[in-house]
Amino acid sequence: MIYIDGEGHILGRLASIVSKKLLEGEKVTVFNTEKIIITGSRDWILERYQQRVRRSSLTNPRRMGPKYPRRPDDIFRRTVRGMLPYKKPKGRKAFKNLRAYVGIPREFKDVETIKIKEAMRERIKKGITLGEVSRHLGARF
Repeated sequence: MIYIDGEGHILGRLASIVSKKLLEGEKVTVFNTEKIIITGSRDWILERYQQRVRRSSLTNPRRMGPKYPRRPDDIFRRTVRGMLPYKKPKGRKAFKNLRAYVGIPREFKDVETIKIKEAMRERIKKGITLGEVSRHLGARF
C-alpha cells in the first residue's frame, strides 16, 4: 500500500506515476488532492474545465453522459482513469485499487506519506490548484 501526499505535485506527472503503480498491482492512496497543481495559464485552464462541464445536448443530461467531475478527488481519479485501459478487466481492477481524498481523513492521520520527487513542482510560475478549479466549477468540499 502506497500513501502519497499530493501537495505540490503536478497533476499529469503524478497521475502517470500512480497509473503505472496501479498496473503493477499495488494499492495507491492519494491525500490532499485539492493541493495538486495544474500547470499553465490560469484563465485557459479554468475555461477548458468550464467548457467540459457546460457541454450540453438535446437529451436529458442527468441520464446521459459524459459526466465530468467537479470535486478535486474525482478530477484526479478521472485523470488517472484516462491513463489506464479501464475498459478492459486489467484496467478496471487497477482502477479499483486507487483511493483519492480531499485532505487527510482521521483514520489515516498516523500513516506515513511519501512525496514523489519526479512529480514535484520545480520553478513553474504559472499554475492553479485542483481546489481552485473545483471551486470555480461550483464544487463544495
